[in-house]
Amino acid sequence: MEPQLLHSVADGVATVVIHHPAKRNAMTADMWRALPPLLDTLAADPAVRVLVLTGEGGTFCAGADISSLRGSSGEAQGLAVRAEEALASFAKPTLAAVRGYCVGGGCQLAAACDLRFADEEASFGITPAKLGIVYAASSTRRLVSLVGPATAKYLLFSGELIDAERALRTGLVDEVLPGGELDKRVAEFSRILVSRSQLTQAAAKEFADGRTDRDAYWARQARDGGDTAEGVAAFLERRPPDFTWTTPAPGPPATPR
Repeated sequence: MEPQLLHSVADGVATVVIHHPAKRNAMTADMWRALPPLLDTLAADPAVRVLVLTGEGGTFCAGADISSLRGSSGEAQGLAVRAEEALASFAKPTLAAVRGYCVGGGCQLAAACDLRFADEEASFGITPAKLGIVYAASSTRRLVSLVGPATAKYLLFSGELIDAERALRTGLVDEVLPGGELDKRVAEFSRILVSRSQLTQAAAKEFADGRTDRDAYWARQARDGGDTAEGVAAFLERRPPDFTWTTPAPGPPATPR
């Protein structure tokens, strides 16, 4: 099978699989190009409430397939940044399920997700210093927002890998699971996200990502969308809520985080 991005949708969860096992799921130029339109399609699908990004087999993504990116390093980096920003601006909750290597462009993609769950054997690194590449400013800011300046500098200056325990301690990862438990936990947590209010999630995602100019918009959505009334009623009646607000079709991208 050619290197590609596979995807499926089931029970409200879209799963995107980075598939290039011959090179530890390294992203080719075509794969970088394919990610933004795929995300646009999934964001517009009302059946999708959560997106999970993972890699084929025992590796998340070992970075960019350098052999497919010969030529201008600036052009290659531009492809990666556009894919990263498309993932970061995806309107619904995103979760990276990481096992094995999550390196370079792979770590760039994982950092662009809202949450990251990792197998205890996973390892993480950002390696432009090994290639003499200037890491993009937007990608650097996103990394700093997750792990702080000191850890970001450690990763970028050295290009060294860190294990899942250190990634958890520094904030790069949200949960670390013992061997064989990652898929089960990701499925369980995805079901939790699917059951929650998309209204709450969409507003929280914008605010957390630094877009604070739409308080009035979200106040109107809360007042008119029905989720607030349903949530309160369900709580008082001791039943699961049936939230009906749906994420609008994608508009202009929010300010990059």
